[in-house]
Amino acid sequence: MIILVDAMGGDNAPEAIVNGCIDALIEAEGFDIVLIGDSQKINEIIGERKYEGQRLKVHHASEVITNDDIPTKAIKTKKDSSMVVGFNMLKEGKGDVFVSAGNSGALLAGALLLLGRIKGVERPALGAVIPVKDGRALIIDAGLNASCKPVNYLQFGILGSIYMRQLFDVKEPRVGLINMGTEVRKGNETIRNAFSLLSESKLNFIGNMEGKDITEGKADVIVCDGFVGNVMLKLLEGAASFFTSSIKEIFKTNLITMFSALLLHKSFKKFRTRFDPDLNGGAPILGVNGVVIKSHGSSKAKTIKHVIIKASYLSVNSVIDQIKEELGSTEVFEGEDEI
Repeated sequence: MIILVDAMGGDNAPEAIVNGCIDALIEAEGFDIVLIGDSQKINEIIGERKYEGQRLKVHHASEVITNDDIPTKAIKTKKDSSMVVGFNMLKEGKGDVFVSAGNSGALLAGALLLLGRIKGVERPALGAVIPVKDGRALIIDAGLNASCKPVNYLQFGILGSIYMRQLFDVKEPRVGLINMGTEVRKGNETIRNAFSLLSESKLNFIGNMEGKDITEGKADVIVCDGFVGNVMLKLLEGAASFFTSSIKEIFKTNLITMFSALLLHKSFKKFRTRFDPDLNGGAPILGVNGVVIKSHGSSKAKTIKHVIIKASYLSVNSVIDQIKEELGSTEVFEGEDEI
């Protein structure tokens, strides 16, 4: 298996990306990595790490798509950027997965323009797994589509259900629609129409959910537009960080609390691990013809290491084939949206 990595994407590139990839290769087997970007900078970092393994290769790309670039324009004009080169290599079968921490809008535009949608998918979506009571859940869309039509919410529910079945063996994923209340008539017209479509579908739809229901684990697939999903995801990450730092301060209060911290060390470490965004990072773009993983822009080496390992696991599962099977012949979903 070959994992293609955009070495120049993200706030901490290329140092964090290259180091994270090396750490992943040291920790796990079963895959090789191709780092795409400025070969001189990449090789300098590899040299500093004194890594001489045969599983890491470098493919030069002379341009970089930044967060200030206009997504579609950047994909069309920066032909030799690390992101565009990565997409083309994936399309040409020179890799099995493409990972990037770069510009989210450009990543979506590139996935659509260069890889294309799976037949039947109107809008691909970003799926982010979060920890919830007694397990995990998938937020979809987690940041690609700021505004949606009712049919998009239905598709997100289908894509998310396939993902949870294939990767986490959830037999009948419960699908919930994020709303400002649980009543049927809550929300704007778009949300109410989405509720109707989801209710009439074959999905295991449990109805509307409020924000407080998310961490209670009431649904396995949490459906929303990308604006709401991204805000929720960042809020959960921030809240987890706040709780962790607050507990640390409490433990430092006096000798008794310090001693208590020693007794609770293992439990506290387990708690931090469940909510650590660096351990749980990496979200697939579901609905495009290829396995594409988005890591958050502020990814550190630790983040990238775990994203790479997750990417290797995702590639061996038949998520794309299952999406094609379930959506390929569903005419109601056909449509074209502007990027």
